[in-house]
Parts: sequence; C-alpha cells; structure tokens
Amino acid sequence: MDDIQKRILAEVADLHEVPAGAFNFRVNGVSEGRRSTANIDISSKADGTGLDIRIAPGTRNQSVHIPVVLSAAGMKETVYNDFYIGAGSDVVIVAGCGIHSCGVQDSQHDGIHRFFVEEGAHFKYVEKHYGEGDAGKRILNPVTEIYMAKDSSAELEMVQIKGVDSTDRMTIAQLDEGAKLTVQERLMTHGDQRAISGYKVELNGDGSSADVVSRSVARDTSYQKFDALICGNAPCTGHSECDAIIMDKSCVLAVPQLEANNVDAALIHEAAIGKIAGDQLIKLMTLGLTEAEAEEQIINGFLV
Repeated sequence: MDDIQKRILAEVADLHEVPAGAFNFRVNGVSEGRRSTANIDISSKADGTGLDIRIAPGTRNQSVHIPVVLSAAGMKETVYNDFYIGAGSDVVIVAGCGIHSCGVQDSQHDGIHRFFVEEGAHFKYVEKHYGEGDAGKRILNPVTEIYMAKDSSAELEMVQIKGVDSTDRMTIAQLDEGAKLTVQERLMTHGDQRAISGYKVELNGDGSSADVVSRSVARDTSYQKFDALICGNAPCTGHSECDAIIMDKSCVLAVPQLEANNVDAALIHEAAIGKIAGDQLIKLMTLGLTEAEAEEQIINGFLV
C-alpha cells in the first residue's frame, strides 16, 4: 500500500502496522493482505462478492480487522460480508471504510454485513467512516443485519466524523430470548453533506433489550436524519435516544418510533436538538479560548 492508503487505514481502523489477529485489508476492490487464525477463518465467497468470517465457539479475547480503502478515482463497489459468531465466544470486529477521492468522479462503497450470533456469544463491532480529497463525492451506504440467539449480546460503535459527502446507513436487528443490543452512534456533517441513519430493532424474545443512542453535530448547510424503530414483540425493554447539536443553516430530523406488540414491552424514546448553550461558550472563553476554539472543545466533548 502507498502512503495515502496507509494513512486512511490508520484513520478508519487505528492500524499503523499489521495486527496480531485475523485480518483482511481490502484496497480498491482487491485484497492486499489476509490472515486467518486457529479460531477465526476468513474466506472469500465463491461468487467473489465478499467474505465469510467464521469464529469458532468459545473463542475469546481475539479480534478481526476487515477495513476497506478506496483511493482510485471513480471507484464504486458493493461488498457482502457474513459473520458467523460461535456460541460462547467474545470478540472484537473492526470494519471501517475510508475514501480518498483524487478525481472529479464520485467514489462509493456499499458494505452489507450480516451477523449470525449464536447462544451466549458476545461481540463488539466498530465501524468508522472517513473521507478526504477535494473533488468527486465520497459516498458510503452501509447495511448491518444482526440475528441474535438466546442470551447473546452485541455492542455497536458507529462513527462518522469527517469527509463523507453522502451516507445512508441501515441497521436491522432481531433479538431472541435474553439477547442484548447496545448501539453508540457518533456523527458530524458539514458543508452540504447528507447523512441518514435508520434502525429497525425487533425484540422477539422474553427479556431481550436494546439501547440505541445517537449523538450528532450538523454544521453549515448539511442535513441529518435519525430514524429509529424499536418493536417490542415480547416482555422486553427498549430505549432509543437522539441528541443533536445544530449549527449555522443545517437541518436535523429525528424520527424516534416505538411499536409495542406485547403488554409487557417497556419502550422509551428521547430526542433533543439544540444549539450550543451560550453560557458554555462564555465559560470557556473566560479561560482564554476564542469563540471558535470554545465551540470545538464543546463539540469534541459532546462526540466522545
């Protein structure tokens, strides 16, 4: 990989060298390196559309990195990756995507990831999106599907802070008895960027639970939409929350939805959109910061 590709890889996956565990580096549509381990097998699909990642039952304290880098002008692709997470395992999966646009043509990556989580398994999924370059639009449209067996759990960390012109993210989850899902989304848009985040979570089993939280900042003339539906189909608990800071001439639309199909489904949604409080700015400015510096400090703290 060249220096640009290495820098993007560091941005989306926090990798500055080859990781110790299983990995697959995808650069401009082809694999630039792959390693399976004794408990984690990464193989190409027979039709060439993506990867199958199989994690053996009982695998613990291991990681999988499958970042994607696009640096060729006008590159567009759709990739299908399936994860089979064995019973009782506990792993971290990192799957970021970064685009460097170097021509007038748009570049686009659509990643469709499906997770089949067996009984008692736990995984943390980190997906970071990043874009850079002065010409051509950078477009990312990820789809995440999660099918969770009894007493399994999942943590999702979705991050998009810089450089993506258009994104339409959809996350679908189905939870069986005792399964638990938590989502932390962090998003910032600027310029005329557009970002849509959609969630549909079905709580199908007794004692299942979901907590979906989004924090976002919209600047300039950008547009954001947060659309989250939690369906309680059994005795369960569900919570969705959207907190957004709106600046300049941007627009933020929050659409929290709850559907209770069981008398013992306990569902809550929250949404708050507002500008940076003046007293926060004044307090930081009394410490010697300029107004712009104070705004950045508040935004950085909000998105942590």
